[in-house]
Amino acid sequence: MAVKNIQEIRKIIAKAKLWDSIFAAIGLLFMLLGVVVLLALIIDLAIDGLPRLSWQFLTSFPSRRAENAGVLSGWVGSTLVMLVTALAAVPLGIASGIYLEEYARKNWVADFIEINVTNLAGVPSIVYGLLALGFFVYQLNLGQSILTAGLTLALLILPVVIVTTREALRAIPNEIREASYATGATKWQTISDHVLPYSAGSIMTGVIVGLSRAIGETAPLITIGALTFIAFLPDSPLQAEFPYVSFKWLMSPFTVMPMQMFNWVSRPQPEFQNNAAAAGLIILAMTLAMNGLAIYLRYIFRKNIKW
Repeated sequence: MAVKNIQEIRKIIAKAKLWDSIFAAIGLLFMLLGVVVLLALIIDLAIDGLPRLSWQFLTSFPSRRAENAGVLSGWVGSTLVMLVTALAAVPLGIASGIYLEEYARKNWVADFIEINVTNLAGVPSIVYGLLALGFFVYQLNLGQSILTAGLTLALLILPVVIVTTREALRAIPNEIREASYATGATKWQTISDHVLPYSAGSIMTGVIVGLSRAIGETAPLITIGALTFIAFLPDSPLQAEFPYVSFKWLMSPFTVMPMQMFNWVSRPQPEFQNNAAAAGLIILAMTLAMNGLAIYLRYIFRKNIKW
């Protein structure tokens, strides 16, 4: 009887291992399929765009002639918009995540806020564009400016930053908090001196992922009226006279790299298609650089974590 039971158990284990192998093979197959498709797209983009990449392409304004066109206004606009987005979304998102995870009472109100924040992370970006058009452009009269674009994209990535911050804080063992309280530290001292430093790597990773999404968004910027052709730069943030800092650039009209690509791919000439491919390579390089920075920062912060 015992031998029969052992044989049945072995059959069940063998069957479970077989299904595990089948699911692992299916998962590996789909992963390889996705990687192959991605590599094919990148290779095709590189074949079309690499011949156009040059210093002249980076430092020239858009032109009606494809051979003279560049992405200067596009990458400058993207950089300034990302600056506003980061300054608006990162402090607010991290502060909101800290409050919801560490300070807010665990009741139905907190559950309601958590559900809504999580749902907002999956809302289509065009909805944020419509919201920004009605609120920032028409109600606050900010116009079709860099400030409006940065605040719009900040709203877009804010739920991602909040959710990432909460998950990073939640991953810190409660024993660290209890040990800090045992030494007489206040709640804020515990968070600022122990919890935040330990979770900073994961938080920064989420921030960079959110910014990487924002840099490629087009729909909300089209909704608020971003220009597709612009042959000038915004006002410089720095000036030679006191106070040496100018904020006029916040209200300047703008374009961004995805909008420039949209303008070029809408034209029938193949030369403009190559320009769009080259701009795509630049966006890809900027995104990979941001993700590489996130991986490096995560390594630096986690290297010193000991618990």
